[in-house]
Amino acid sequence: MQWVLRELSDEEKIKQQQLAKELGISDTLSRLLILRGVHTFDQAKKFFRPSLSDLYSPFLMKDIDKATDRLHQAIINKEKILIYGDYDVDGTTAVSYMYLFLQQLTDKALLDYYVPDRFEEGYGFSMKGVEFAKDNNFSLIIILDCGIKDHEKIEYAQSLNIDCIVCDHHTPSDKLPNAYAVLNPKRKDCPYPFKELTGCGIGFKLMQAYCKKFQLNAELYLSHIDLLATSIAADIVPIIDENRILVFYGLKKINENPSVGLKKLLDIAFSKRKRPVRVSDIVFVIAPRINAAGRLEHGSKAIQLLVSNDESNAEQWALALQEVNSQRQDLDKQTLEEAVQMIESDKNYIQKKTTVVFKESWNKGVVGIVAAKLVERYYRPTIVLTEHDGYITGSARSIEDFDLYEALCQCKEFIYQFGGHKYAAGLSIEKHQLENFINAFEKSVSEIISEDQQKRKCYADAHLVLDEINPKFLRILKQFEPHGPSNHHPVFWIKNVKDTGRMYEIGNGHLKMYLSQNSFKEYPAIFFNGMEYYHQLKGKTFDALVKIDIEDVQSEHPVFNLIIEDIKTH
Repeated sequence: MQWVLRELSDEEKIKQQQLAKELGISDTLSRLLILRGVHTFDQAKKFFRPSLSDLYSPFLMKDIDKATDRLHQAIINKEKILIYGDYDVDGTTAVSYMYLFLQQLTDKALLDYYVPDRFEEGYGFSMKGVEFAKDNNFSLIIILDCGIKDHEKIEYAQSLNIDCIVCDHHTPSDKLPNAYAVLNPKRKDCPYPFKELTGCGIGFKLMQAYCKKFQLNAELYLSHIDLLATSIAADIVPIIDENRILVFYGLKKINENPSVGLKKLLDIAFSKRKRPVRVSDIVFVIAPRINAAGRLEHGSKAIQLLVSNDESNAEQWALALQEVNSQRQDLDKQTLEEAVQMIESDKNYIQKKTTVVFKESWNKGVVGIVAAKLVERYYRPTIVLTEHDGYITGSARSIEDFDLYEALCQCKEFIYQFGGHKYAAGLSIEKHQLENFINAFEKSVSEIISEDQQKRKCYADAHLVLDEINPKFLRILKQFEPHGPSNHHPVFWIKNVKDTGRMYEIGNGHLKMYLSQNSFKEYPAIFFNGMEYYHQLKGKTFDALVKIDIEDVQSEHPVFNLIIEDIKTH
């Protein structure tokens, strides 16, 4: 593992000194702020004190007036409204949030939701969904987290006098779908200042605009902000600017007064939870359970849970999702083991720059997860393929800073269909083209990838001396939360730290340690899966990359642990 210290420009170093002075904080903490794009006192104030009043006006979004007027017309005229969304966490939380919001404004009998079947309909706004709307007399469809590239189906719906409001955050093509209104900050003519909202986030802006325009209580659109925080965390979008505010207040609600469905899911997933829920808990514990419904069965199961107001009913749905997720974990494990066996038995694998594995019986719903795990293990652009509906189909995942989408574009003559972005993609291949594609992908990646890109890197934000850690330092560091993309958990590079000799094993193969550096003061540390280094580290001096996990900063003696990410022995 190569350690890299994040660099500041000369200009940023001057700002770092100024900010430290203005805020009365250490150079280390001001450096963390500069690295996160916080350069002034006012920016720091907004960063440390997120406020709902700092949310942008929803009326800055193109087509928002058209969308709110059409929604109001539907409510006043008692039209039937269908809420359509994708089967992943962003889609299901978006549909659930909009459904719960509209329940407060119109008769429940006039509302319904629709989630496509991953296996039968695939991703996006489906023809089957349009037919469902036609057969059941819906005259307005609100499409969430998809739709921006579904021109033909939206055109068909509009031709049936079914108006469509698209709320999507994916990058549009040059031509927009011919919907009644298209809400997407990434459309070229949209002046909305923040471009990184989730699909659920754009649905939220529609709700916010509706309440503001028709002078309704803000609580109507804020009442399920915990669902929005779940979508932001799960969709791995930058937790900066507006997303940071929304996650801050969404987590507050999750920890104080969560929606009934989320509460039951949390109770089951965290039966022994003592500390508050964090972004990482949503990403690694809550999101997989919600996602599992769409991966193995049907995404509507997740919505049944998330819209439930009945504790007993919600508990049944939460238990059902827990069971589906357990099945998904078993499938993940089995598929991963089979994939690793294929790779390890390939004598030529060591020379390759890519990983491509295929088995016709693998479950389509887990190939993306397995691809990500193989990247973690072998650190190469990776594709995991299975067979579905007569095609070879699967998911691709990339390594840091390598443009996977560009590599796929160079092989497009052998691909039936594909879509995605720099780090992840989905694709379908005709059976007879499989070998041609595998060879072309290896050739494409080999020509593009640099030696530096193939090195696994660990980034540090700052050098740290252990004695800098005091109650004030920890109080301020705690306020950097919630962490996520573009506001990652700070990583510190500590030199010449010594194990005091009181090291012991905790859990299954983890190390509990007490570290010192140039003084007699000891600092508690945990090295997950570090048992193999026991003899290397006991009583020794080494360098470490650490995160600081802060449990409590309210008491006179804050409770925290140094979490060791990587070590270099002397």
